[in-house]
Amino acid sequence: MSVVRSLVLFALAALFEIGGAWLVWQGVREQRGLVWAGAGVIALGLYGFVATLQPDAHFGRILAAYGGVFVAGSLLWGVVADGFRPDRWDVVGALVCLVGVLVIMYAPRG
Repeated sequence: MSVVRSLVLFALAALFEIGGAWLVWQGVREQRGLVWAGAGVIALGLYGFVATLQPDAHFGRILAAYGGVFVAGSLLWGVVADGFRPDRWDVVGALVCLVGVLVIMYAPRG
C-alpha cells in the first residue's frame, strides 16, 4: 500500500506545483492579475508540504523522482489546460522520465 500512497502523493504534488506555476503564469504573463498569481504562490507552497508526506525519508530521492512526475504532468497539464499537442518525442521523453521514477523510488534495495 505504501507504493500506492506514494504515487497518490506524487500526483497531488504535481497538481499543486504545476497548477501553481500555471496560475502564476496566467496572472503575470497572461495579465490576469495578482489574485491568480497569489493563488499560484499558495499552491506552490502546498506542493512543498505534500512532498514531505512521502514515505521515503530521503529528500534527494523524493525530489529526483518527482522530477519525472513533473515532466509528464506538465505535458498533460498543457494538453488539458492549454490545448497543447505533444509530439511523439514529448511522449517518449515523458515515458522515459516515468520509468526513471519507478526505478528511483520502487526498485528493490538491499
